[in-house]
Amino acid sequence: MGCYIEPRFFLAIVFSVFWRCVIDVDGFRFEVIATDAGTHARAGVLHTPHGIVETPVFMPVGTLGTVKTLSQQELRDLDARIILGNTYHLYLRPGMDLMAEAGGLHEFMNWDRAILTDSGGFQVHSLADLNKITEEGVVFQSHIDGSTHLFTPEKVIEIEHVLGADIAMMFDECTPYPSSRDYAQVAGERTVRWAKQCLDAYDGYGRKSLAGHAQALFGIVQGSTYRDLRERFTEETVALNFPGYAIGGTCVGEPKEDTWEAISTVVSILPADRPHYMMGSGTPEDLIQGVMRGIDMFDCVMPTRNARNGMVFTQRGKLSIRAARHAREFEPLDSECACYTCRNYTRAYIRHLHHTREILGLRLSTIHNVHFYLNLMRQMRQAIIEGEFAQWQRTFLNFYKGNEDGEIQE
Repeated sequence: MGCYIEPRFFLAIVFSVFWRCVIDVDGFRFEVIATDAGTHARAGVLHTPHGIVETPVFMPVGTLGTVKTLSQQELRDLDARIILGNTYHLYLRPGMDLMAEAGGLHEFMNWDRAILTDSGGFQVHSLADLNKITEEGVVFQSHIDGSTHLFTPEKVIEIEHVLGADIAMMFDECTPYPSSRDYAQVAGERTVRWAKQCLDAYDGYGRKSLAGHAQALFGIVQGSTYRDLRERFTEETVALNFPGYAIGGTCVGEPKEDTWEAISTVVSILPADRPHYMMGSGTPEDLIQGVMRGIDMFDCVMPTRNARNGMVFTQRGKLSIRAARHAREFEPLDSECACYTCRNYTRAYIRHLHHTREILGLRLSTIHNVHFYLNLMRQMRQAIIEGEFAQWQRTFLNFYKGNEDGEIQE
């Protein structure tokens, strides 16, 4: 009796074999080492030219080659395995001539671990008043000096080739919310065409950076909140055989139920042996929801930006350290936290630093928040490996009360 296999699943099997051959040669390999029986959560290992990255992973955002207020040594002490840089911003400052002369972003910033560079598609989208999208690419004005620039798929890959990140993102058209179905279709079709151009340019550089090490180029799936478009563009992007895949156009203002429907739809089609990246997702609850649906990689400015504004994350919820109630609290930000900040400083002292605008207050809060996010991912990973993810999730969310005003709920 014959057995019918859907074409997309047959292709996934073929791609799986191809992936393992190419990845081993190029210095990349992604392996899933454990899965959760009750959800789509999985624990994996991504091997890169600059070390291994254990997944699920949160990537601190270092837009301009620095995670704001932290040194690279502090990031190492926090055991950050991968950070994110931004093509658009680094292209404008310090510029590609200087970056090439420096030997790429790793050398320039003295970072010996993995880097992912965003292609700049979201930044161009967010500066809608300063850009014009055409089939060729995006003409935009610099937010710094008003100068005019053109980003094409080939240009973006050239920039990322010079930057030399371990993982480079393709150039896409980030679909805003709300978008009409017609617009989402046009933008998604253009993104698929650009994906092919990005791959051609990537192959033209031998899939290597200017510094000579291998790079992995990730595809991005668009489609807004339209399920049929998400399915179509996922299948078309997977057919191009990228080393990894990101889900774009979420967390841009749409209702949460639409976010998770889009994520579930796309992940159900993506190859299981490739890393899955949810771009720009931020709250601890969102990270858990994403992991449950098979997401391996996350990034967001929330932990660092919130820290600079006096908002810290704890096992029992968010805490506004600038509030008067903390002025005489001689206890850590989080009694269950083992970060440098919580081992050495009190809420009262950190509140004092924020109120007197001392830079140390921003630094200590950022150390704590980044540790919280990285440790949250480590806890999820361990729970998946031990087969206890469902219990861990219930326990964490039972204690974590992230309310709107930013204060801990006792």
